[in-house]
Amino acid sequence: MSKNYIITEFGAIPDGVTNNAKAIQRAIDEAAVTGGTVIVPAGQFLSGTIVLKSKINFHLEAGAVLISSLKEEDILDFASLFEDDNRETGWDGGCFLFACHQENITISGEGTIYGQGDKVFFDDDTDGGFHESPKNVTAFRPRTTFFEDVTNLTIKDITIKDAAFWTLHMAGCNHVLVSNIKILNDLRGANNDGIDPDTCKDVIITGCIVKTGDDAIVIKSTKPMAEKYGSCENVVISNCILYSHDSALKIGTETHGDIRNVVLSDCIVKDCSRGIGIWVRDGATIEDIHIHNVTGSVRKYADAMREDGPAMWWGNGEPIFVNATNRKGKVNSPGKIRNVTFDHIYMKAESSIFVGGEDYSKIENVRITDIDITLMKQGTQDSGYFDEQPSNRNVYPHKISAVYLRYVDGIQVHGRVKFGEGYSLEENGLYEMIGCTGDEIALKEK
Repeated sequence: MSKNYIITEFGAIPDGVTNNAKAIQRAIDEAAVTGGTVIVPAGQFLSGTIVLKSKINFHLEAGAVLISSLKEEDILDFASLFEDDNRETGWDGGCFLFACHQENITISGEGTIYGQGDKVFFDDDTDGGFHESPKNVTAFRPRTTFFEDVTNLTIKDITIKDAAFWTLHMAGCNHVLVSNIKILNDLRGANNDGIDPDTCKDVIITGCIVKTGDDAIVIKSTKPMAEKYGSCENVVISNCILYSHDSALKIGTETHGDIRNVVLSDCIVKDCSRGIGIWVRDGATIEDIHIHNVTGSVRKYADAMREDGPAMWWGNGEPIFVNATNRKGKVNSPGKIRNVTFDHIYMKAESSIFVGGEDYSKIENVRITDIDITLMKQGTQDSGYFDEQPSNRNVYPHKISAVYLRYVDGIQVHGRVKFGEGYSLEENGLYEMIGCTGDEIALKEK
């Protein structure tokens, strides 16, 4: 029978002020000797970085709140362990919960992990009260978690709220289950991604509610992790509700290793700036991606009210976005996207279904069937722009047809579209195609 290790018996004080890292770490270290359950009881427990180890269940009881310190001296700078020259990845800031080269770790319970993001993101009223803009950021903000090379990792039932940076970052992990958790972050917080499987293999994410300012779920292969762990593959996402001012599901843009065998099904996308987005930029192959039974809405957000150009946010309200093009300032081939299917997608949207490759990087074999899309104005901003950030194209004016296709070899699109408020079939058209081959388009207006 598993032994319990209650952190208050190791000296932890639930006053929300005392740094309990040493007491909690003593409980973990003792439990890891033979295996056991480390219990965080009801109360407010502030802590610096906690290092999780093999064979433990880190359990937060109902009423337990584990609070991440925002003091730099309390936080482990895990990124000092490796080199990375891609500044867009954003490795600075350290992390609150950490594990590396471990196995059989569970984080469970009805308690809450609190990242204090509400102390990090703030308004300064320079946007004139325009409350879609991303909030400003203080100088130091750690990730909530970073788990590297953990085998048999389970995270279930807990709530994580107000992450200051990425919330659940798993890198090079194998056999991962994320089940029935809630991530409740600031919808205007920059870089507060929900769940990030990075070069992981055999991952199941199910039954989760994720609210974030940045991507809700993002599958990627960052450079330092891809060099160590290779591809990211075999990821199943199901029965989730995803809110974000960025993508509900994003694959890329960091693609230093291949990404393959991803299934997303039976999910609700609520007021995201994109539904499902797939980016290749860094030379790898994204293949065998399958999206089924998704419903919801996507809309265009803005950083400020502007009269002289596009509002700069992330995305323009595309229900589906697939893009292969060079990263900004690069001339090498971005990589490949192939064998992608979407079916039974029901969505209100403000921009096109977008599948855009280049003559030097054609997208191959895309099938989009049984779709029901309503193009209608939902946000504060007028449409009329495409957004391929980060790339040499970036943001540029373009009419918004129901479907936009560019340099795709083997494309099928079947379904229905309705043009609602602010959109016109006569002005924008059902679809636009550039450099496509093997096309089969049967899109009807309803």
